[in-house]
Amino acid sequence: MKLLKLFILFLSFPILAQQGGMWVPSMLEGMNESEMQQLGMKMTAEDIYDTNTSSLKDAIVHFDGGCTAEIISPKGLLLTNHHCGYDAIQNHSSIEHDYLQDGFWAKSQNEELPNPKMVATLIVSIHDVTNTVLEGVSQLTSEAEKQKKIQENSNRIQKSFPKESWQENKIKTFYEGNQYLLFVTETFKDIRLVGAPPSSIGKFGSDTDNWVWPRHTGDFSIFRIYADKNNKPAEYSKDNVPYTPKHFLPISLDGISEGDFTMVFGFPGRTQEYLPSFAVEQIINTLNPAKIEIRDAALKVQDGFMRKDKAIKIQYASKYARIANYWKKWIGESQGLKKSDAVQLKKDFETEFQKRVVAQGKQDTYGNLLSDFEKNYKAINDYALARDYFIEVVYRNTELLNVGFRLYQLEQIYKTKGEQAFNDRKENTVKSLENFYKDFNVNVDKQVFEKLIALYGQKSPLIPTEFKTMDYGKTTDEIYSKSKLTSYKNLQSLLSGEASKVIKALHKDKGYQLVKKLADNFYENISPKYDAIDLEIGGLQRDYMKAQLELFPDGRFFPDANSTLRITYGQVKGYHPSDAVYYETSTHLEGVMEKYIPGDYEFDVPAKLIELYKTKNYGPYAENGKIPVCFIATNHTTGGNSGSPALDANGNLIGLNFDRVWEGTMSDIHYDPEICRNIMVDIRYVLFIIDKYAGAENLIDEMQMVHPKKSTKK
Repeated sequence: MKLLKLFILFLSFPILAQQGGMWVPSMLEGMNESEMQQLGMKMTAEDIYDTNTSSLKDAIVHFDGGCTAEIISPKGLLLTNHHCGYDAIQNHSSIEHDYLQDGFWAKSQNEELPNPKMVATLIVSIHDVTNTVLEGVSQLTSEAEKQKKIQENSNRIQKSFPKESWQENKIKTFYEGNQYLLFVTETFKDIRLVGAPPSSIGKFGSDTDNWVWPRHTGDFSIFRIYADKNNKPAEYSKDNVPYTPKHFLPISLDGISEGDFTMVFGFPGRTQEYLPSFAVEQIINTLNPAKIEIRDAALKVQDGFMRKDKAIKIQYASKYARIANYWKKWIGESQGLKKSDAVQLKKDFETEFQKRVVAQGKQDTYGNLLSDFEKNYKAINDYALARDYFIEVVYRNTELLNVGFRLYQLEQIYKTKGEQAFNDRKENTVKSLENFYKDFNVNVDKQVFEKLIALYGQKSPLIPTEFKTMDYGKTTDEIYSKSKLTSYKNLQSLLSGEASKVIKALHKDKGYQLVKKLADNFYENISPKYDAIDLEIGGLQRDYMKAQLELFPDGRFFPDANSTLRITYGQVKGYHPSDAVYYETSTHLEGVMEKYIPGDYEFDVPAKLIELYKTKNYGPYAENGKIPVCFIATNHTTGGNSGSPALDANGNLIGLNFDRVWEGTMSDIHYDPEICRNIMVDIRYVLFIIDKYAGAENLIDEMQMVHPKKSTKK
């Protein structure tokens, strides 16, 4: 394709080393490789990605579909974040064996705990299939027809592209639909919990410190990949053996210094770096404020219960963290976008864009893009806001409504696919909800419901008429006293019997009646219009991306994150968050002790860690008599990079990515190298906790420790 040839040509231009961007590892040769080496990297592009010999990519794992992990031993030992393993740690916890509070350490492989349905995926190879995917697309006129043809072509290629029987083919879109890459993957299904520090280490600072610097969190947990006797993926079996990887990461004990090269390798979830100014304004002024208000209300209710009841704390710990994570992120994102004047920067770029359109005679092709964006974002505003209210209130933050919505989907299956499909789905739903109700507290959810349903009725556009005059307190009391959605036993009763009986029973249930009104309204009055306008915006975004690549040949364009394997590189570097304030690059155990509040939900410190601090029993992990805890760098990361390895110039493990700084959370939309920093656990803190705190020398013995800086000096 002419577009891709242009982009490859652009990559070869010699330019000064820069930072920012999430780059596909199979396409590093040229500009990226040169930049990385200018920043201090000692490796080649082939050391990072190679399909003929082992390379760094063979140690990078897509962990359970949402995080990243890395292989750190020849026996398939996996390192990821504590918050990525949190659900598994919680599922193995009870009042008697509270691994969240006390931690867990397997001193032998026999003690490692299996995790049903957890998966770990490795990338075998990456292939450009753009031309084949886009065959027959250009002559089509409507956006819907184009997307249908692209999907048909993609399905055909995924089925026919060569792979081994245990492997999978997955096609992903890049540059807003201007490029398509096929990933050959291997997914392992026997993943066992090996070790986790107590939450007072792995979650130290909890929600108060989330998204902020300085940070003192030992955010790590350890798992192991098991395979069959042929080293291939297999379902859990006691006969499985530890996986032997093609590559595992050596661990550097030399630490980091300001200016050191860093590379984060992982699976970033989603960014939107090329949105027009109209979209960014809508995020700042309309969508984020609504979502923040909804989650703020839910969190206040849950927090009140969790602080008073240990059982509720265990039930809601993971859910609370999940809700709080993006609540706080959206707050920081909006503030950062305003502070960095992102909307005006977008408008300035759009002015230059329009000038180049005219200068290069592209008015017929690209001249109306910006005005079409403006028109469509105005048209979608109320539908986008109503959609967010429905998702946040019904689907994500009110548990009774979430259950009701799953049953609503069950009813739709009955209507569209018949009784057999209904019965199959019903059986799976009932089984899956057993674990759901294990962590459900009706009193907590009742208060959340009352707060959120009031917000929905008072502030969401396009609501059912009766919601405008609803008595929210009375409705709450009626539903939570009469609905069978409030307990697993009652739900089983509600769903027992043949399909027609179940549907009749559902329609009589007060909780389901409310959900049905909300869902019917969503699918009749909100979703169709939103989807239609969003489809048009998607087509505009594809053309806008193509235009930027054509009109700015000297530009720096990386594909937006889409949960595929990427590398991002930068340097260890402090920053100025505000006037007269400077943040250094590293934190130490002294900072943990400074924040220590005995018995506090967020800032308690285990007695053994206090003892190690007082006796300075640090082993080989200290630097200048101090234990390093976390550090920051300029790597461009996002959700999904949680658990990603931070690597040094030689590809050795120096840290574990887990967060971003508050001032730079807007980097999903606008990356600013002055204030955007990713936060990593120093690997020496991880080793110190495993070795000195947990006494898990069996794990230390598996790893390969190196001293690259000392070797260089010699």
